Amino acid sequence: MKADSTQPSSKPTSSQQTWATGDFSMVGAAQVMVGEYLCEAVRLRPGERVLDVATGSGNTAISAARRVTEVVGVDFVPALLERARERAEAERLTKRVTFELGDAENLPFPDHSFDVVLSTFGCMFAPDPERTTKEMTRVCRPGGRIGISAWTPAGLIGRMFRIHAQHVLPPPGLASPDLWGDEKIVCERFAGVASKFSFERRVHIFRALAPEQWFGFMCKFFGPTMIAWEALDESGREAFSKDLLANAAEFNQSGDKTLMAPGEYLESVITLR
Repeated sequence: MKADSTQPSSKPTSSQQTWATGDFSMVGAAQVMVGEYLCEAVRLRPGERVLDVATGSGNTAISAARRVTEVVGVDFVPALLERARERAEAERLTKRVTFELGDAENLPFPDHSFDVVLSTFGCMFAPDPERTTKEMTRVCRPGGRIGISAWTPAGLIGRMFRIHAQHVLPPPGLASPDLWGDEKIVCERFAGVASKFSFERRVHIFRALAPEQWFGFMCKFFGPTMIAWEALDESGREAFSKDLLANAAEFNQSGDKTLMAPGEYLESVITLR
């Protein structure tokens, strides 16, 4: 299933640069179950055509391929696509899943190309949610399903992104990504095209030997945190780390020096008309 529309520009956007910074595959490695749950929530059927938007290193695309479907994963970071291909090869799933360069706001596929469109902590970070919604709807067939997993505003990661924005101002007019984790907003965005919505709130547990270790890990591998850190001076970094560690401490349930912090996310399934 090859692209027939304009490919992403060879000049990186600021969003591409953000997610190409660090190595998101290191972060995503612990979140495999999120894709597994989403594939079950949309009730994938053998032989269905599936698109995974902003696939990263392929978690959800590979989960879908395990369910005997025909899958394409798209992302605009070439290094992450290479990691996804390595993983598919290791699982001998290359006949069921392929990975292509593509932007959530300009998906390189014809109308109604897929039975199911998925995105796990992916489409929520596209700068233009209206355009992203239209693109995901456009490439999904009538009666098909769209499944999205997104961090909630009140959860650990939603709060983390607000701390990012407090210390390093985001571009003006940019919608908060965690709005994809609000049932009301999801209903509003798909109101004109959906016949049914279903929602479930789940948690992903973030684990580390210590909160400070987790913070260091995010500063090393998670693009948005890395970029925020680099933008701050010494006093700004001190305040930034203090706020993020306080946020982690508030959610920590370990009862000892380690970190076991639940990150709430919303699992949305939209059935199209």
